[in-house]
Amino acid sequence: MAAQHTPALPALGGSRPSYRERVADALRAALIAGELRPGEVYSAPHLAARFGVSATPVREAMLDLAKEGLVATVPNKGFRVTAVSERQLDEYTHIRSLIEIPTTAALAATAGPADLEALRPVAQEIVTAAVAGDLIAYVEADLRFHLGLLALAGNGHLVEVVRDLRRRSRLYGLTALAEQGRLRASAEEHLELLDALLARDEEAVRAVMTRHLGHVRGMWAAP
Repeated sequence: MAAQHTPALPALGGSRPSYRERVADALRAALIAGELRPGEVYSAPHLAARFGVSATPVREAMLDLAKEGLVATVPNKGFRVTAVSERQLDEYTHIRSLIEIPTTAALAATAGPADLEALRPVAQEIVTAAVAGDLIAYVEADLRFHLGLLALAGNGHLVEVVRDLRRRSRLYGLTALAEQGRLRASAEEHLELLDALLARDEEAVRAVMTRHLGHVRGMWAAP
């Protein structure tokens, strides 16, 4: 049966061909933010009601997530969210640190100011979502920001590796941070990061990224 507590998913509307990928993105964000809980079973019709679309694109999107190992199919019931262990979270964060910190720090010397400024509206979206307590919008904007930043390094394979690691992470502590009014401070680190990059201050960039990823594992991923 579907879980009793329905996550606050955005109403999408529209036709199936236009929204399957958007539905999948929103479901991934809900998984990462912990609004779809591990071990619980969710039916496609139940989730579709939250999206404002038919069950078909939701079912297709969940099948995509099953291929990624994020959910498992439960015959005649729906999809069970896959649990992530503490060890896995440690490993994901460690790999991300090895990739993201030096790559982002190097951008202080190579990224063009116009390319960096183009990411400022996305960084502001993260802050806006934090203030509103919209965790799905927060996770989606955070993903776009960091992948967009890494893309400036010119290594598409690196971007895809980090995309996969981010999808597999869980930020169960986001809800508590939002309720405590502490999520905005973390969100504003993205603006701080951009300012350090534009100032060509590699050490400041490295410090912000190290602190930022420390939050991901040390605080946000807490169950």
